[in-house]
Amino acid sequence: MKLQKTYTALLVADLAAAEDWYTKLLGRGPDFRPMDTWVQWELSDRGGLALSTDEEISGTGVMFVVVEDIAAERNRLQTLGIALGPDFQGDYSTLAQLRDPDGNLFTLATPPKPYPPA
Repeated sequence: MKLQKTYTALLVADLAAAEDWYTKLLGRGPDFRPMDTWVQWELSDRGGLALSTDEEISGTGVMFVVVEDIAAERNRLQTLGIALGPDFQGDYSTLAQLRDPDGNLFTLATPPKPYPPA
């Protein structure tokens, strides 16, 4: 398999409300609206995030995002009324989590230490 890009697709109950919440979280609106039940952010040249109300194409999920500075993100989110949980040290990086209004788990992580080989 030669991957070109990956997307995390999360199921949401109200697409407009979820779009508003993720616009605040990510600091910008979505890049594409390919269909009435789907909005999509390009987060890097290799991946992105999609939100959908269609259970056929997405499901409740978990997303990990590596950020440079969790403390800066915590401060930014706090000013928007979004509470990020406490930092905790994982095996490879520091993590902080929150749930979106639909219960999807969103984890911010610092750049990880090298993983062991598979």
